Amino acid sequence: MNINRFPLRAGHAARFFASDSLGAITTAERVERLNALEIPEAAAILATLPQQKAVRILGRPELHHAAAMLTEMPVEQAARLLNATANDRVADLFQEMDDDARAHLFSKLDRATCLAVQHLMGYPPRTAGSIMTTEFVSVPATWTVEKTLEHVRKVERSRETVYAIYVLDVETQALTSVVTLRRLINGEPQASVLSVAQQGGIVIADPLMTQEDVARLIRKHNLLALPVIGESGHMLGIVTVDDVIDTMIADQTEDAQKFGGMEALGKPYMAISFAGMLRKRAGWLCALFLGEMLTASAMQYFEGELEKAIVLTLFVPLIMSSGGNSGSQATSLIIRALALGELKLSDWWRVLLRELPTGMVLGSILGTVGFSRIVLWQTIGLYDYGEHWILVGFTVFSALIGIVTFGSVAGSMLPFLMQRLRLDPASASAPFVATLVDVTGLVIYFSVALLILSGTLL
Repeated sequence: MNINRFPLRAGHAARFFASDSLGAITTAERVERLNALEIPEAAAILATLPQQKAVRILGRPELHHAAAMLTEMPVEQAARLLNATANDRVADLFQEMDDDARAHLFSKLDRATCLAVQHLMGYPPRTAGSIMTTEFVSVPATWTVEKTLEHVRKVERSRETVYAIYVLDVETQALTSVVTLRRLINGEPQASVLSVAQQGGIVIADPLMTQEDVARLIRKHNLLALPVIGESGHMLGIVTVDDVIDTMIADQTEDAQKFGGMEALGKPYMAISFAGMLRKRAGWLCALFLGEMLTASAMQYFEGELEKAIVLTLFVPLIMSSGGNSGSQATSLIIRALALGELKLSDWWRVLLRELPTGMVLGSILGTVGFSRIVLWQTIGLYDYGEHWILVGFTVFSALIGIVTFGSVAGSMLPFLMQRLRLDPASASAPFVATLVDVTGLVIYFSVALLILSGTLL
């Protein structure tokens, strides 16, 4: 059922969302309906829901403008919702607020939430510390299985997950063991909790570990949660698999937008204002346009050759697109390999040695196709390329080898260069590579034409 079909005022909409007849509607569906409303109306509806439902909705990263909704509510009510929300989510919401709204709300939070949120906001973005939650289940190493189970039952509503229980040293509070809920349930009630602990080393993360490395650890060891340990050995929090999924989806969205030759939006498409959309797209388009102007300069430089051999202009689009396509392929492959940790910065020379012959072979394949096309069109009479058509075919063949090779090499090396400069490799997007290869492709094409056609057409 589409919420846009119901032109409800805030009071009516609140009853619509809170109605007992909607008990079967999931939190995700409620989030979608709120996203379809204006911020003031969505905030009014959220404020009228029972706290438990409102907190579940507020805890979903898919909820658009959640921070703005909170600032629309009475401050006391917003603070109550935040106190009941997971600390890592509260930290994310505060990051989206302006300084005044953040300070006003922060002063109304309870002390435990304040300390936890301050701690989380102190870590750099995109690190384990910035995405971890401090709400996990931990017990002393002296407890029994039965006592641990009783504790899990008491705290499960206030914890991010109960599938992993962390056993701490009684004196130092350092992490000593991890117990899965399955093993805990199957354990003897009066036995020590350590008797059902996992054997072997504990997989842990440093709070400054990048979220990409965290994701790799979780995937490698098939974990539902990864403990984050500080310098003193104390457990700071956990990163759950859903936290990693949320952050990785956001990163992939950002990278996909950069691949399209624009700034990352940072918000849902429909949430960006017209002026904001122009700002995000105009800068990159102007930069790419200025780059493409070099293409016109290159063609002006070879204007004399073009006047003598008009036939060469027929293949300019073919030449430019082939080089850009090969460069975009290489860029996409290398950026993804860097993101997954399959390649390191020091592997650039290995990639170069791989892409150089790859580009030459791919260029030879395309060159053969281009040469065959010229021969076929000339033979069956579809087009007359002149008396030197064989030399024109060899020009296209040779130029494609050089251009595709250059495109593959340039496209594969640019991500390494961006990473070396401590920039996001995704900034070496396909349009940027295509623009670079367009200019150099023309230079290569006409230089090859001068060598092969000199004394005939040129």
